[in-house]
Amino acid sequence: MKWTEHGEKVIYDSPWVSLHLADVEVPGGARFDHHVIRRKLPAAGVVVTGDAGVLLIYRHRFITGTWGWEIPAGRVEEGEELAGAAAREVLEETGWQPGPLRRLFGYHPTNGISDMRFEIFAADWAKYVEEPSDFAESSKVEWVPVERVRELVLDGGVVDGLSLTALLWWLLHEAT
Repeated sequence: MKWTEHGEKVIYDSPWVSLHLADVEVPGGARFDHHVIRRKLPAAGVVVTGDAGVLLIYRHRFITGTWGWEIPAGRVEEGEELAGAAAREVLEETGWQPGPLRRLFGYHPTNGISDMRFEIFAADWAKYVEEPSDFAESSKVEWVPVERVRELVLDGGVVDGLSLTALLWWLLHEAT
């Protein structure tokens, strides 16, 4: 069953996010306003692997008040290629330049309320270039052994959806 959209108005708009009010009608006749969070550009994340494991950052997220391990990720800038944005984010957040990136998959993490899209890439190696240029991104940058990544996923050490989805996909399809 497909909902009918009768229109949409902007309630709030910024370069990062906008909030809209959509006038929708569900099959059977009920019509109501539905809040929608829109993002102009996707975010990109990278599962970087190597002999030492998976390159992860450990950080605090003030919105949820949580600490956790994450893959390097961030917003795609206007006019930027997805893979280029993903590689830039890895370097800025970790100081490591990833090898060639390959797209793993893309998805909508909260498609009931938002059009946000995440694009996930993988790199089979990285070389250390410099200290991270974005010091506000993490408390630690580490190569985490694959078995420890599995433990972190099971024990709640990875708490964000982008990283959890990417790592689970990678563990299922590519980890050895």
